[in-house]
Amino acid sequence: MMASFGQGTRGHPRSHGRTWSRTGPDRATLGIIGVICAVAGFFTLGIVLGPVAVVCGWLAMGRSWAGSRPVPAVVAVVLGAVDTLQALLWLAGAASVGNGLL
Repeated sequence: MMASFGQGTRGHPRSHGRTWSRTGPDRATLGIIGVICAVAGFFTLGIVLGPVAVVCGWLAMGRSWAGSRPVPAVVAVVLGAVDTLQALLWLAGAASVGNGLL
């Protein structure tokens, strides 16, 4: 048996409510990051920033589609999806025969 030097867990059991680590970004921060990525994706690198915005928005919503939804999270998901679709349509149009790429 190891000596605990008075730091035993017997007097302070782990609480049942908040047992996760608080080192990562919280939901509000993820929502704002998602909105910034979505808006920036309209101007540059939409094929990369659009899915990043969707993922950040989904994580900001608590990884579920039910329940209360914070506004920045919904905006990030919607604009990220539009951004991704716009980038895919642009890539499909750029790869057509008439543009000289093929």
